[in-house]
Amino acid sequence: FSVDCNIYLGKKLKHTNFPTLQKHGLTCAMVSSPTGTTADGTKVGGIPKAFNRIEHHDALIAAYEPYLKASADVGAKQVICFSGNREGMSDEQGLENCAIGIKRLLPLAEKLGIIISMELLNSKVNHKDYMCDHSKWGVELCKKIDSPNFKLLYDIYHMQIMDGDVISTIRENHTYFSHYHTGGVPGRNEIDDTQELYYPAIMRAIADTGYQGYVGQEFTPKRPDALASLKQGIEICSV
Repeated sequence: FSVDCNIYLGKKLKHTNFPTLQKHGLTCAMVSSPTGTTADGTKVGGIPKAFNRIEHHDALIAAYEPYLKASADVGAKQVICFSGNREGMSDEQGLENCAIGIKRLLPLAEKLGIIISMELLNSKVNHKDYMCDHSKWGVELCKKIDSPNFKLLYDIYHMQIMDGDVISTIRENHTYFSHYHTGGVPGRNEIDDTQELYYPAIMRAIADTGYQGYVGQEFTPKRPDALASLKQGIEICSV
């Protein structure tokens, strides 16, 4: 199906999947985040526990460094990361901590030509307490880190829930966005006229910024023919 529709494979893939993709002439736009374990046995690198806590940094660096190298070896250009949940921490402190941890990875990322991209997620419906839950916070982190090798994954579904004003946000902040995800609101289902977002206009706004990357279809089809829903999503976004 991916070959027939000329689409890329999504973020759930690891660098170890790349030989299969290359065999079929496919591209993976992003590689999922690695995970590690701290000295006290805490698993880090996923959505809840990541860069916003200093005590996670050593384990994260130990996980990301070989992962970035292996990803670069197979031609990957972007690797996802997460902020972690607040768990009572202020957004200001989390911003500082994320910047400290991610800056430790930047010399290697810059050397390898890989972008580390933090995903914006909603904390209202799907990921309660997640810290990087507003575009403004993510953009402030990008400005603080100030590197072309750190950007944001702008998930349209998540940010419609948290911020709204999607097209203006993209126009004003597109230099900080390295990738985009779709999803219908509400429900995160098909992106057609059964939901509130008008994706052709959003895609035109993205194209108008000069963006040359990929848009990831990250919705859960409600209709029985899931591949037909995916194909429809591709057609809606082809502007």
